[in-house]
Amino acid sequence: MGRYVMALDAGTTSNRCILFNKKGEMCSVAQREFTQYFPKPGWVEHDADEIWATMLGVAVEAMTMIGASAKDIAAIGITNQRETTIVWDKETGEPIHPAIVWQCRRTSGYCDELKEKGLTEEFRRKTGLVIDAYFSGTKVKWLLDHVPGARERAEKGELLFGTVETWLIWKLTKGRVHVTDYSNASRTMLFNINTLQWDDEILKELGIPLCMLPEPKPSSCIYGEADASYFGGAIPIGGAAGDQQSALFGQTCFQAGEAKNTYGTGCFLLMNTGERPVFLKMDWLRQSRGGWMKKLPMR
Repeated sequence: MGRYVMALDAGTTSNRCILFNKKGEMCSVAQREFTQYFPKPGWVEHDADEIWATMLGVAVEAMTMIGASAKDIAAIGITNQRETTIVWDKETGEPIHPAIVWQCRRTSGYCDELKEKGLTEEFRRKTGLVIDAYFSGTKVKWLLDHVPGARERAEKGELLFGTVETWLIWKLTKGRVHVTDYSNASRTMLFNINTLQWDDEILKELGIPLCMLPEPKPSSCIYGEADASYFGGAIPIGGAAGDQQSALFGQTCFQAGEAKNTYGTGCFLLMNTGERPVFLKMDWLRQSRGGWMKKLPMR
């Protein structure tokens, strides 16, 4: 078995790779920033190919720093900026548009329309979320509505959607695996947290074809293997979770009532509420079948 676990941290402003040994000690760290794009006031975009290139670069760099080979890596785990939306060509792997970042507010007007239709409680009941441009669902709709030919291509099964972990897993496996984990799926505003499946009625409302969505899976499982061409040998991809859910776990908030607060690009307070949700007028995250978390907005 390998001596290290590779942690890939896909942040909002930079990507980082850390290799941990069996004692949980950091053995090497590599980090690179990537470009932020602001095409209009309130709009934020990333280059999905740059996200991939910088992540692969730091992974190789971290291995090189300590002379690690593929056989030394037991597994890869991914944590990522959530909600950021990427749509790409299923055959070529080319993104059809820059990634729309979680901070981007371009769909706020459409979100107001959904609220005016009286859909707030339906979305909250099914997804645990308030209707907001923050989440991925309306970003996907915007891409299908505004990129020429995108909707027709999506309906034909020619396009794929993913948040950042989905994109990285798809790239690492050279297009063999199209998955998301429950924690990231729960941030799309398309995922029914009661059934752990994409919600057909919400997809119909937003006009998003089911065929373009990744398969939802638990946060801890073997999704596939990183292709041998990247690291000189295949490496299992053994876990993925949104960065804030990962932080809650990393801070050992395993009991109901325990919480953590993260100050980064944003400010994020999450609480473990135990085995069942407490429905307040805020938004919910579901990590797995094992527990619920409350995300409390900070202003």
